[in-house]
Amino acid sequence: MIISIVKLVRPHQWVKNIVIFAAVIFSKNFFNLQYLERSIIAFGVFCVASGAVYIFNDIIDARADRNHPQKSRRPIAAGDISLAMAIIYFVVMFAGAVVLSYFIFNIHFFKVVSIYILLNILYSIVLKRIVILDVVIISINFVLRAVAGVYAIASTLEFSTWLIICTFFLSLFLALSKRRAEVELLEERAEKHRRALRDYSTKLLDEMIAVVTASTVMSYTLYTISTSTVEKFGTVNLVYTVPFVVFGIFRYLFLIHMRKEGGSPTRILYRDRPLIINLVLWVISCMLILY
Repeated sequence: MIISIVKLVRPHQWVKNIVIFAAVIFSKNFFNLQYLERSIIAFGVFCVASGAVYIFNDIIDARADRNHPQKSRRPIAAGDISLAMAIIYFVVMFAGAVVLSYFIFNIHFFKVVSIYILLNILYSIVLKRIVILDVVIISINFVLRAVAGVYAIASTLEFSTWLIICTFFLSLFLALSKRRAEVELLEERAEKHRRALRDYSTKLLDEMIAVVTASTVMSYTLYTISTSTVEKFGTVNLVYTVPFVVFGIFRYLFLIHMRKEGGSPTRILYRDRPLIINLVLWVISCMLILY
């Protein structure tokens, strides 16, 4: 039973919440113990919030998940956890995330967490059925995480528009790649699993991915050389981290097209050694340049 509950909240997906730490790193406050502690707590709150979201999504998708070769193993779809118990777990985690965000942080963080949960409830009910909007909502979720990271450390701290742009395009790239993998894996069963998939094709998704790939690399590159960035950090050396971003994008494309992966970005992040090494080197490079 405990194992099923753990699977229900999908802790392996919580790695997505690492985006929260972007604010404390790029505001040059990573070694400020107070700010770092608040970022860690914010990460924990978002893990609770995302756990609630995943439970609600599985409640709504239980029937459709049974038509998916991998998602059919999820606790509710597999019958390991009853619908009634799943609803109780959702209410508890939903309330926990909202209460923690309100009493520990400021009103801005509370609003972001509330918007995140409510947006995902709408996504599970109706928005994920609308082609293109479904992947845009996923990207907005990552942007909300990034913004929450800013408000976690200071209610008056201004966040860079570049943070929003880069986060949006990178997460949109991952979301489109996931849709491509689903269309290719499920084939004629795709529509039964997710209604929006009937309006996607691998050709259309490849064209979208091409556009977003270029946008992701260019937005990050422009961020590193922008006047505001150079003035803020007092260096132009952040541009030397661009090759890590390019390699990461290309490696992911390689995994999608040549290895037929991409259905789970988090699984790739955990298992693909070159991608892990590249990410670690990017973080180290950014830290050395900024600090």
